[in-house]
Amino acid sequence: MKYNYLNNLPLEEAKNKYYGHLTAVGFRGKTETAAVTDACGRIIKNAAYAHICSPHYNASAMDGVAVKAEITFTASERTPVTLTPADFTVVDTGDPLPENADAVIMVEDLIESGEGCYKIISSVVPWQNVRQVGEDICMGDMIAPSGTVLTPSLCGALLAGGITEIEVIKNPVAGIIPTGDEIVPPTSEPETGNIIEFNSTVFKGMLGEMSAEAKVYPIIPDKKELIKATVEKALSECDIVLVSAGSSAGRDDYTSEIISELGTVLVHGIAIKPGKPAVLGEAQGKPVIGLPGYPVSAIVIMDEIVREVAAMYYGRARLPRDTVKAVLSKKLVSSLKYSEYVRVSLGRINGRLSASPLARGAGVITSFTKADGVLIIPQNCEGIEAGEEIGVRLNKPLSEIENTLIVTGSHDPLIDEVSDFLAKKGAPFRVCSTHVGSMGAIYAVRDGLAHLGGIHLLDTETGVYNKSYVEKYLPDGKAVTVKGVGRVQGLMVQKGNPLGIREFRDIKNVRYVNRQRGAGTRILCDYLLEKNGLAPQDINGYHNEEFTHTAVAALISAGNADAGLGIYSAAKMYGLDFIPVCNETYEFLVDKNELENPMVRAFLDVLYSEEFKTRLNKMGGYV
Repeated sequence: MKYNYLNNLPLEEAKNKYYGHLTAVGFRGKTETAAVTDACGRIIKNAAYAHICSPHYNASAMDGVAVKAEITFTASERTPVTLTPADFTVVDTGDPLPENADAVIMVEDLIESGEGCYKIISSVVPWQNVRQVGEDICMGDMIAPSGTVLTPSLCGALLAGGITEIEVIKNPVAGIIPTGDEIVPPTSEPETGNIIEFNSTVFKGMLGEMSAEAKVYPIIPDKKELIKATVEKALSECDIVLVSAGSSAGRDDYTSEIISELGTVLVHGIAIKPGKPAVLGEAQGKPVIGLPGYPVSAIVIMDEIVREVAAMYYGRARLPRDTVKAVLSKKLVSSLKYSEYVRVSLGRINGRLSASPLARGAGVITSFTKADGVLIIPQNCEGIEAGEEIGVRLNKPLSEIENTLIVTGSHDPLIDEVSDFLAKKGAPFRVCSTHVGSMGAIYAVRDGLAHLGGIHLLDTETGVYNKSYVEKYLPDGKAVTVKGVGRVQGLMVQKGNPLGIREFRDIKNVRYVNRQRGAGTRILCDYLLEKNGLAPQDINGYHNEEFTHTAVAALISAGNADAGLGIYSAAKMYGLDFIPVCNETYEFLVDKNELENPMVRAFLDVLYSEEFKTRLNKMGGYV
């Protein structure tokens, strides 16, 4: 290695060190003058004071007639007052009030009495139905303080106050420099060894949420002089520079070295997971940040560091995220060395929020697409037990989370298909699924942490699916199984079956990929091993575990394994050969209290519909 990490600073210490330095070198946003008509969403530099009153004249607030109020004082049903054309002026809403008038009588209160006269039976008081000068805004009033974000209504108020141009903070330009020999532009057919460059697209979207503009530079190979030249170019063109990848301590990781040559490295290595390899530096009075190459790590740094840097540019404090209390559905183990950021999905079951952890790998971008929030396991904490109440920082509005159906347990693509079916039908809720195996479903439903749980647990003594497990783990009858589907389980093998696998016992001689402990497919595997006189140690890959049928199929398709148990629809999806082993019963476990939940009912109604059966038939392998 060329060098080691300079630091392993706790996050808050790293932030304080970095932001203190940026403040000291005068990092702050520049300003420009913008037309108020085009300034919605911009941030104003200084307080805005009205140039004129609004309204700036006495204006009629109604359609009707303008009069001197005192001539109406005696009007009543018994003593109506007749107004002659000399007593009034016809006005519409917004018209200036004549100099000799101080009130307006609504047209609805006028009774025609002939010869252009009107009769009235109720009086008005001075300034009734009149918008007086300065009713809304008075000249000299502060319309907005410094640092205010211009909303549509606020832009309207500025214009009403006679302000047509205003000094705003220029949107910062953040240069994004993707680096790496293996990185290629987006394509649907990448070559082996190529990695599609999508990080810059993620960063660009996040920068937009920070009111920053992104300038994406071409992909730079791992050559120090080329990266350095691009960073120098970005420093001349941008307010913030982000170098994607190259921040770790590998042989081609030059970011820290380059920043130190062009300016100052304040922090290299933060005690968070994911996100540790980040480099926080400054050059020419501008932040230069090295982002980890792994997308989830980079997103954490974008959210924790870059978002706050953008707030500093605007001279604003970053607003804290909304947090909620939720019950953790699965035990989490963590290292003592880092604060760990764990993405979770959320849903309300039996009146309380349940938090289900998603995949924790630094490269698992889908964990962020599915995440409703993030829980942070503090440094020096070994983990959190299932069932413990934890704080979750929200990524989405709580109202959206409240309308979420939580489905957990055994993986089956039909869950996603039902979710898509519901979305196309305009269902007022969303479906969030996590794959924790059939036993995971039983524990989650038992503990009130999921609405539905997919299960296919074989009782090896009776040959009956699910019944004995539900009776054993939920003896109080709290939950029931509802009809799911029959499906075909079998061995997925490479197309053409080059190894000539014919039956389950043949896995002894090949590379196998298994499912995780607690999965129904894993229980089936163990049953078949015993039935065929095989032991786990006889199988090459028995401990190679995946959480979904499609993950098993993907590894076989890629040549990383030769065989694995799974369902036919997954094999078909990947063009694999399939050797049927058995038909099984896949059901849904549901808490009795949730049976009439409209979201649960809607999910099951789709599952049982003829229209959805047609979709299952196209997927194949369901009986």
